[in-house]
Amino acid sequence: MRIAPTLALLIAGLAGCSGSAPPPATPAATAPQGEAVSRVGDVSVRANAMQTSALSPGVASQYGISRADNTVMLLVAVRQGPEAQEVALPARITATATDLRGRRQNIEMRELRSGDLLDYIGTAEATPPDTLRFDVTVVRENGATSTMQFTRDFYPR
Repeated sequence: MRIAPTLALLIAGLAGCSGSAPPPATPAATAPQGEAVSRVGDVSVRANAMQTSALSPGVASQYGISRADNTVMLLVAVRQGPEAQEVALPARITATATDLRGRRQNIEMRELRSGDLLDYIGTAEATPPDTLRFDVTVVRENGATSTMQFTRDFYPR
């Protein structure tokens, strides 16, 4: 599986979070949830959500996001073409997050450019332990619309 370059940057940034040893991992808190992927023809939409406290200070600064256990970042990438040759597509992204109590939040998405890459990020609030359902709508420049829905669990860090 090919990881989108911005996601790879995010993962690399997480690897070097600080000079101190990381706290012991617990299975529930570290179980990988992976990215949600939706594919229509040769267009793929990849989305992932994570607590911003897991971002390195440098990545959080680059993204203009505050690091906190109760803030969740949604990252959406729209790509076209075969894997390893994908190009970023501009789109209008709308998203909501709904917790288990039914509290719904609109997520304001904004563009994040890095070279030729174009991704979209936004934040929502969570009160760990919490489960959020994300509903994402993507409208491409040609008017084609796609939707995806996925859930993520968040735990105290």
